Amino acid sequence: MTYSMTGYGRGEASSDRIKIVVEIKSVNHRYSEIVAKIPKKMNPFEERIKTMIKDQVQRGRIELYVNYEEQVGADYSILPNDAVLDQYYAALKHLKDRYALRDDVTLSLMSRHPEAFRVEYVEVDGEAIWSVLEKAAAAAIGQMIEMRKTEGAKLVVDILERISQMKSRLEKIESQSPQIVEAYRQKMRDRLTDLLGDMGIQIDEARIAHEIAIFADKTNVTEEIVRLKSHFDQIADIIDQGGAAGRKLDFLVQEMNREVNTIGSKSPDFEISNDVIELKSELEKIREQIQNIE
Repeated sequence: MTYSMTGYGRGEASSDRIKIVVEIKSVNHRYSEIVAKIPKKMNPFEERIKTMIKDQVQRGRIELYVNYEEQVGADYSILPNDAVLDQYYAALKHLKDRYALRDDVTLSLMSRHPEAFRVEYVEVDGEAIWSVLEKAAAAAIGQMIEMRKTEGAKLVVDILERISQMKSRLEKIESQSPQIVEAYRQKMRDRLTDLLGDMGIQIDEARIAHEIAIFADKTNVTEEIVRLKSHFDQIADIIDQGGAAGRKLDFLVQEMNREVNTIGSKSPDFEISNDVIELKSELEKIREQIQNIE
Protein backbone atom coordinates (compact mmCIF):
# COMPACT_ATOMS: atom_id res chain seq x y z
CA MET A 1 0.00 0.00 0.00
CA THR A 2 1.27 3.46 -0.95
CA TYR A 3 0.54 6.23 1.52
CA SER A 4 0.19 9.96 1.17
CA MET A 5 1.97 12.14 3.72
CA THR A 6 -1.19 14.20 4.22
CA GLY A 7 -3.65 13.10 6.88
CA TYR A 8 -5.58 13.97 10.02
CA GLY A 9 -6.87 11.95 12.93
CA ARG A 10 -8.72 12.57 16.17
CA GLY A 11 -9.13 10.22 19.10
CA GLU A 12 -10.94 10.57 22.40
CA ALA A 13 -10.92 8.40 25.51
CA SER A 14 -11.95 8.85 29.13
CA SER A 15 -12.22 7.25 32.55
CA ASP A 16 -14.14 8.20 35.68
CA ARG A 17 -11.33 10.63 36.50
CA ILE A 18 -10.00 12.05 33.23
CA LYS A 19 -10.81 12.78 29.60
CA ILE A 20 -8.15 13.00 26.87
CA VAL A 21 -8.47 14.16 23.25
CA VAL A 22 -5.61 13.55 20.82
CA GLU A 23 -5.36 15.23 17.41
CA ILE A 24 -2.70 14.37 14.83
CA LYS A 25 -2.02 16.20 11.58
CA SER A 26 0.56 15.09 9.00
CA VAL A 27 1.93 17.06 6.06
CA ASN A 28 4.66 16.66 3.46
CA HIS A 29 8.24 16.66 4.68
CA ARG A 30 11.52 15.40 3.31
CA TYR A 31 12.25 13.46 6.49
CA SER A 32 10.36 12.24 9.55
CA GLU A 33 9.60 14.91 12.14
CA ILE A 34 7.20 14.87 15.07
CA VAL A 35 6.25 18.09 16.83
CA ALA A 36 4.33 17.61 20.09
CA LYS A 37 2.21 20.37 21.58
CA ILE A 38 1.00 18.84 24.81
CA PRO A 39 0.23 19.86 28.42
CA LYS A 40 3.05 19.56 30.95
CA LYS A 41 1.17 16.75 32.66
CA MET A 42 1.60 14.72 29.45
CA ASN A 43 5.38 15.25 29.19
CA PRO A 44 6.25 11.88 30.79
CA PHE A 45 4.32 10.12 28.01
CA GLU A 46 5.59 12.14 25.02
CA GLU A 47 8.18 9.59 23.90
CA ARG A 48 5.68 6.74 24.20
CA ILE A 49 3.26 8.51 21.85
CA LYS A 50 6.06 9.36 19.42
CA THR A 51 7.06 5.70 19.36
CA MET A 52 3.47 4.73 18.51
CA ILE A 53 3.55 7.17 15.59
CA LYS A 54 7.01 6.13 14.35
CA ASP A 55 5.89 2.50 14.28
CA GLN A 56 3.37 3.39 11.56
CA VAL A 57 4.69 6.53 9.87
CA GLN A 58 8.05 6.59 8.11
CA ARG A 59 8.08 10.06 6.58
CA GLY A 60 6.31 13.40 6.96
CA ARG A 61 5.92 16.17 9.50
CA ILE A 62 3.56 15.14 12.28
CA GLU A 63 1.93 17.67 14.58
CA LEU A 64 0.56 16.16 17.79
CA TYR A 65 -1.96 17.92 20.03
CA VAL A 66 -3.24 16.58 23.36
CA ASN A 67 -6.04 18.04 25.47
CA TYR A 68 -6.25 16.75 29.06
CA GLU A 69 -9.21 17.29 31.38
CA GLU A 70 -9.88 16.03 34.89
CA GLN A 71 -13.51 15.37 35.72
CA VAL A 72 -14.94 17.96 38.13
CA GLY A 73 -14.97 16.61 41.69
CA ALA A 74 -13.39 13.33 40.76
CA ASP A 75 -9.94 14.38 41.91
CA TYR A 76 -10.92 15.55 45.41
CA SER A 77 -11.88 13.71 48.59
CA ILE A 78 -13.62 15.31 51.59
CA LEU A 79 -12.37 13.76 54.82
CA PRO A 80 -13.04 14.44 58.54
CA ASN A 81 -10.36 16.50 60.25
CA ASP A 82 -9.89 14.03 63.09
CA ALA A 83 -7.36 16.02 65.11
CA VAL A 84 -9.57 19.11 65.22
CA LEU A 85 -12.74 17.11 65.85
CA ASP A 86 -11.17 15.21 68.76
CA GLN A 87 -10.28 18.48 70.48
CA TYR A 88 -13.65 20.01 69.64
CA TYR A 89 -15.53 16.99 71.01
CA ALA A 90 -13.44 16.97 74.19
CA ALA A 91 -14.15 20.68 74.72
CA LEU A 92 -17.91 20.21 74.24
CA LYS A 93 -17.95 17.16 76.52
CA HIS A 94 -16.09 19.15 79.16
CA LEU A 95 -18.68 21.93 78.98
CA LYS A 96 -21.54 19.40 79.24
CA ASP A 97 -20.05 17.68 82.28
CA ARG A 98 -18.84 20.82 84.05
CA TYR A 99 -22.13 22.64 83.79
CA ALA A 100 -24.41 19.61 83.92
CA LEU A 101 -25.90 20.37 80.52
CA ARG A 102 -28.59 18.03 79.28
CA ASP A 103 -27.93 18.38 75.52
CA ASP A 104 -25.89 15.66 73.84
CA VAL A 105 -22.87 16.25 71.62
CA THR A 106 -24.42 15.46 68.22
CA LEU A 107 -23.17 15.08 64.66
CA SER A 108 -24.99 18.25 63.72
CA LEU A 109 -23.18 20.13 66.44
CA MET A 110 -19.81 18.63 65.59
CA SER A 111 -20.10 19.39 61.88
CA ARG A 112 -20.64 23.09 62.53
CA HIS A 113 -17.00 23.61 63.31
CA PRO A 114 -15.40 25.48 60.33
CA GLU A 115 -12.45 23.08 60.29
CA ALA A 116 -14.43 19.89 60.83
CA PHE A 117 -13.56 18.64 57.33
CA ARG A 118 -10.55 18.83 55.09
CA VAL A 119 -10.36 18.58 51.30
CA GLU A 120 -7.68 16.25 50.01
CA TYR A 121 -6.50 16.29 46.39
CA VAL A 122 -6.03 12.81 44.93
CA GLU A 123 -3.41 12.58 42.18
CA VAL A 124 -4.32 10.50 39.15
CA ASP A 125 -1.97 7.56 38.83
CA GLY A 126 0.50 7.88 35.94
CA GLU A 127 -0.33 4.51 34.42
CA ALA A 128 -4.03 5.32 34.68
CA ILE A 129 -3.36 8.44 32.61
CA TRP A 130 -1.34 6.45 30.08
CA SER A 131 -4.09 3.86 29.75
CA VAL A 132 -6.53 6.55 28.62
CA LEU A 133 -3.95 8.47 26.57
CA GLU A 134 -2.88 5.34 24.71
CA LYS A 135 -6.46 4.61 23.62
CA ALA A 136 -7.00 8.17 22.41
CA ALA A 137 -3.64 8.23 20.59
CA ALA A 138 -4.26 4.85 18.93
CA ALA A 139 -7.63 6.06 17.64
CA ALA A 140 -6.13 9.29 16.29
CA ILE A 141 -3.21 7.52 14.63
CA GLY A 142 -5.50 4.92 13.08
CA GLN A 143 -7.75 7.60 11.64
CA MET A 144 -4.77 9.51 10.25
CA ILE A 145 -3.28 6.37 8.67
CA GLU A 146 -6.62 5.58 7.03
CA MET A 147 -6.75 9.06 5.51
CA ARG A 148 -3.15 8.77 4.32
CA LYS A 149 -4.00 5.43 2.73
CA THR A 150 -7.05 6.84 0.94
CA GLU A 151 -5.11 9.84 -0.34
CA GLY A 152 -2.24 7.57 -1.36
CA ALA A 153 -4.55 5.41 -3.47
CA LYS A 154 -5.77 8.51 -5.31
CA LEU A 155 -2.21 9.63 -5.98
CA VAL A 156 -1.31 6.21 -7.37
CA VAL A 157 -4.26 6.26 -9.78
CA ASP A 158 -3.24 9.69 -11.05
CA ILE A 159 0.45 8.80 -11.39
CA LEU A 160 -0.24 5.56 -13.28
CA GLU A 161 -2.66 7.36 -15.59
CA ARG A 162 0.01 9.93 -16.42
CA ILE A 163 2.58 7.16 -16.94
CA SER A 164 0.15 5.59 -19.42
CA GLN A 165 -0.10 8.88 -21.31
CA MET A 166 3.68 9.18 -21.34
CA LYS A 167 3.96 5.66 -22.77
CA SER A 168 1.66 6.63 -25.62
CA ARG A 169 3.75 9.72 -26.37
CA LEU A 170 6.94 7.68 -26.24
CA GLU A 171 5.56 5.07 -28.63
CA LYS A 172 4.71 7.87 -31.03
CA ILE A 173 8.26 9.25 -30.83
CA GLU A 174 9.67 5.75 -31.32
CA SER A 175 7.62 5.23 -34.47
CA GLN A 176 8.55 8.65 -35.86
CA SER A 177 12.32 8.37 -35.35
CA PRO A 178 13.07 6.20 -38.44
CA GLN A 179 10.95 8.54 -40.56
CA ILE A 180 13.12 11.48 -39.51
CA VAL A 181 16.25 9.80 -40.87
CA GLU A 182 14.49 8.90 -44.11
CA ALA A 183 13.16 12.44 -44.47
CA TYR A 184 16.68 13.78 -43.90
CA ARG A 185 18.04 11.39 -46.56
CA GLN A 186 15.44 12.52 -49.09
CA LYS A 187 15.96 16.18 -48.24
CA MET A 188 19.74 15.87 -48.72
CA ARG A 189 19.34 14.05 -52.01
CA ASP A 190 16.89 16.66 -53.30
CA ARG A 191 19.22 19.51 -52.35
CA LEU A 192 22.22 17.86 -53.99
CA THR A 193 20.20 17.12 -57.10
CA ASP A 194 19.19 20.77 -57.34
CA LEU A 195 22.76 21.94 -56.80
CA LEU A 196 24.67 19.41 -58.90
CA GLY A 197 22.18 18.22 -61.46
CA ASP A 198 22.52 21.19 -63.80
CA MET A 199 26.31 20.92 -63.66
CA GLY A 200 26.29 17.27 -64.66
CA ILE A 201 28.11 16.22 -61.49
CA GLN A 202 27.22 12.76 -60.24
CA ILE A 203 25.95 12.47 -56.67
CA ASP A 204 28.35 10.63 -54.37
CA GLU A 205 26.15 7.95 -52.86
CA ALA A 206 28.84 6.88 -50.41
CA ARG A 207 29.15 10.42 -49.13
CA ILE A 208 25.40 10.67 -48.70
CA ALA A 209 25.34 7.36 -46.82
CA HIS A 210 28.13 8.59 -44.55
CA GLU A 211 26.30 11.84 -43.74
CA ILE A 212 23.07 9.96 -43.15
CA ALA A 213 24.85 7.58 -40.76
CA ILE A 214 26.25 10.52 -38.78
CA PHE A 215 22.82 12.16 -38.65
CA ALA A 216 21.13 8.91 -37.61
CA ASP A 217 23.65 8.42 -34.81
CA LYS A 218 23.19 11.97 -33.50
CA THR A 219 19.42 11.73 -33.53
CA ASN A 220 19.13 8.14 -32.31
CA VAL A 221 17.06 8.04 -29.13
CA THR A 222 16.69 4.27 -28.83
CA GLU A 223 18.70 4.06 -25.61
CA GLU A 224 16.74 6.88 -24.00
CA ILE A 225 13.45 5.26 -24.98
CA VAL A 226 14.54 1.89 -23.59
CA ARG A 227 15.60 3.48 -20.31
CA LEU A 228 12.36 5.43 -20.03
CA LYS A 229 10.34 2.26 -20.55
CA SER A 230 12.42 0.58 -17.86
CA HIS A 231 11.72 3.48 -15.49
CA PHE A 232 7.99 3.17 -16.19
CA ASP A 233 8.13 -0.48 -15.16
CA GLN A 234 10.19 0.33 -12.06
CA ILE A 235 7.65 2.90 -10.92
CA ALA A 236 4.85 0.36 -11.26
CA ASP A 237 6.90 -2.23 -9.33
CA ILE A 238 7.72 0.19 -6.50
CA ILE A 239 4.07 1.15 -6.17
CA ASP A 240 3.06 -2.53 -6.11
CA GLN A 241 5.57 -3.22 -3.33
CA GLY A 242 3.99 -0.52 -1.16
CA GLY A 243 5.62 1.01 1.89
CA ALA A 244 7.67 4.19 1.89
CA ALA A 245 8.15 4.72 -1.85
CA GLY A 246 8.40 8.51 -2.13
CA ARG A 247 12.19 8.86 -2.23
CA LYS A 248 12.64 6.02 -4.73
CA LEU A 249 9.98 7.47 -6.99
CA ASP A 250 11.50 10.93 -6.73
CA PHE A 251 14.86 9.56 -7.84
CA LEU A 252 13.30 7.79 -10.82
CA VAL A 253 11.49 10.95 -11.89
CA GLN A 254 14.80 12.81 -11.91
CA GLU A 255 16.29 10.09 -14.11
CA MET A 256 13.29 10.19 -16.43
CA ASN A 257 13.59 13.95 -16.72
CA ARG A 258 17.19 13.57 -17.91
CA GLU A 259 16.17 11.03 -20.54
CA VAL A 260 13.33 13.23 -21.82
CA ASN A 261 15.65 16.24 -22.03
CA THR A 262 18.15 14.18 -24.01
CA ILE A 263 15.44 13.10 -26.47
CA GLY A 264 14.45 16.74 -26.90
CA SER A 265 18.02 17.88 -27.53
CA LYS A 266 18.65 15.10 -30.07
CA SER A 267 15.51 15.53 -32.12
CA PRO A 268 15.36 18.16 -34.91
CA ASP A 269 11.75 17.28 -35.68
CA PHE A 270 9.07 19.81 -34.75
CA GLU A 271 6.42 17.19 -34.03
CA ILE A 272 8.72 15.19 -31.76
CA SER A 273 9.68 18.42 -29.99
CA ASN A 274 6.00 18.96 -29.21
CA ASP A 275 5.75 15.41 -27.90
CA VAL A 276 8.78 16.04 -25.68
CA ILE A 277 7.08 19.15 -24.27
CA GLU A 278 4.03 17.04 -23.41
CA LEU A 279 6.26 14.39 -21.82
CA LYS A 280 7.92 17.02 -19.64
CA SER A 281 4.54 18.45 -18.68
CA GLU A 282 3.24 15.05 -17.54
CA LEU A 283 6.51 14.33 -15.77
CA GLU A 284 6.29 17.57 -13.81
CA LYS A 285 2.77 16.68 -12.69
CA ILE A 286 3.99 13.25 -11.62
CA ARG A 287 6.84 14.87 -9.70
CA GLU A 288 4.38 17.11 -7.85
CA GLN A 289 2.24 14.12 -6.90
CA ILE A 290 5.24 12.13 -5.73
CA GLN A 291 6.14 14.95 -3.32
CA ASN A 292 2.99 13.90 -1.42
CA ILE A 293 3.93 10.22 -1.18
CA GLU A 294 5.50 8.83 1.98
